[in-house]
Amino acid sequence: MRILMQRAEIEAFVERLKLRGERVPEEIFNTTKRIVEDVRTNGDRALRHYTERFDSIRPKSLRLSIAEIRRAARRCPKDVYDALSLAAERIRRFHERQLEGSWQYTEDGVTLGQLVRPLRRVGVYVPGGRAAYPSTVLMNVIPAQVAGVDEVALCVPTPQGEINPALMAAVEIVDVREVYRIGGAQAIAALAYGTETVKRVDKIVGPGNIFVALAKKLVYGVVDIDMFAGPSEVLIVADSTARPSFVAADLLSQAEHDEMASSVLVTTSKALAEAVIKELYSQMELLPRRQTIEKAIQNYGGIIIVRNLKRAVEIVNAIAPEHLELLVRKPEALLQEIHSAGAVFLGEYSPEPMGDYLAGPNHTLPTSGTARFFSPLGVYHFLKRTSIIKFSRAAFRRLSGYVMVLSEAEGLQAHGNTVRVRLTQR
Repeated sequence: MRILMQRAEIEAFVERLKLRGERVPEEIFNTTKRIVEDVRTNGDRALRHYTERFDSIRPKSLRLSIAEIRRAARRCPKDVYDALSLAAERIRRFHERQLEGSWQYTEDGVTLGQLVRPLRRVGVYVPGGRAAYPSTVLMNVIPAQVAGVDEVALCVPTPQGEINPALMAAVEIVDVREVYRIGGAQAIAALAYGTETVKRVDKIVGPGNIFVALAKKLVYGVVDIDMFAGPSEVLIVADSTARPSFVAADLLSQAEHDEMASSVLVTTSKALAEAVIKELYSQMELLPRRQTIEKAIQNYGGIIIVRNLKRAVEIVNAIAPEHLELLVRKPEALLQEIHSAGAVFLGEYSPEPMGDYLAGPNHTLPTSGTARFFSPLGVYHFLKRTSIIKFSRAAFRRLSGYVMVLSEAEGLQAHGNTVRVRLTQR
């Protein structure tokens, strides 16, 4: 892992991090587009073709039966099931605090307000097979349920017909009954456009590989999506009080995701930086995903040494990381200066995986600098708002002249005429 100290090399590194999710090979983009269009045109026939091609199965039904879900869930180890149940409780409690209500107020004969209503139908994509993420089921389904969404459809690939027991246990815990054994860009297209078997949804949420991410971009506008997700990332700000073994472990935990993952340390201590590097390679020897970790660290890992924490905060806000850990003497004080981060973990006993699995806040977070304007997935993603406007006759007469002035200024005389008609007729 490289050490960066000069401003020019630090700025170049930061810019490289921002761009890493934007470089999509043309071949991958074109393939994704073809798949999406094929499913849009040919429905179930295309879904079956791609399920056989990519997952090596020819299922009788694209939809998993309740019996299949239950059989798989029963194979989930009890300790995993209990951990998922605890996580579900904590995630639900946190997200219940995000609920919004409708509101109105009346002032001088004018009633204004907002109706807050849940989306009717939502699609959740969950990576499946051997690389299954049951926590993703909880994090994406529970906020939708708390919001009051009526229907949740879940898509998960089952390569070689393998149905992951832990994933199905999570499905049972949140009581989702509509589960399809389809993955990739084809699943996103099916949810967006609908097929003979899959009914179209209003919004698609959930992580996936580059084909899934691109497909979500392609169907955005036909349906809503949660966010444009890129490779995962962690940024750790540490001073001389941080333990090198903790810092190294936390950097490694993110690097094992894939070769595009980013693990960055920003520190005021050169001694800590050197100790962390030693710890990194020592701990890495014991990890099964060592090859992936090495490539991620080589590609997008770095240790930035700064003169003070003020400069560290500037770098944090420039990168706008998905996960930010503050391993400093007074993390709460530093938190007040952070403007852009998906989730912030305070202190040495709040490593990022605690948030991944069961802290409560959502682990679906903005990446690639989009924390500057995106928020973590939450109940608010599954709500829509409708404005309410009502004028009494007196209020209308008092304010209508201003509407005529403004409509004339914009050259929209028919707008002004709606007011004029009401003023001249009793």
